Amino acid sequence: MVSSIVLPITVEEYLAQEEISEEKSEYIEGEIIKMAGASANHNILTGKLHARLLLALEDLGYSVFMSDMKLLPPHGDNYFYPEVMVIKGEPYFTNEKQTAVTNPCLIAEILSASTEGFDKNQKFAFYRTIPELKEYILIDQEDYRVELYRKVGKHQWLLTELMSQQDVLTLESVEIEISLADLYKRVKIN
Repeated sequence: MVSSIVLPITVEEYLAQEEISEEKSEYIEGEIIKMAGASANHNILTGKLHARLLLALEDLGYSVFMSDMKLLPPHGDNYFYPEVMVIKGEPYFTNEKQTAVTNPCLIAEILSASTEGFDKNQKFAFYRTIPELKEYILIDQEDYRVELYRKVGKHQWLLTELMSQQDVLTLESVEIEISLADLYKRVKIN
């Protein structure tokens, strides 16, 4: 959720500011992008997806993180806050404070009107550079609509669209299925 862009600063300045800030900001090619507050639907969807994945995977050698964990893709000094990330095996942290990871196999973003284009295009371009990434999920917060991008080859991603309450999100990277009826329960659909 983009609210404003601040003049370019160094990655070191960003990380120092982020440590003391009460608000989260992403860092993209020298610019700070402040994160706006999330809607109730956004919070419900993030919480449900995180909870389902955490409970299913906690004894299987995976780590599941919510939107307070930063992600550093391999190319450039860009930091993001995905809604949900799953890491198979040990997380690779960027520092001893364990505030950012580099190796998710699954990333999920909840879409809003202000972030949808960026999440589908520029952000996904950064995410695709992560060697471990197998699946990228985009979840609409106002309608039954989930887009699942699955890596099927080098530089090849398959899009699967789920658009009804009866559809089931099948995640091969973590071997889990989640029905849209369950995921969207208590979400106010427009």
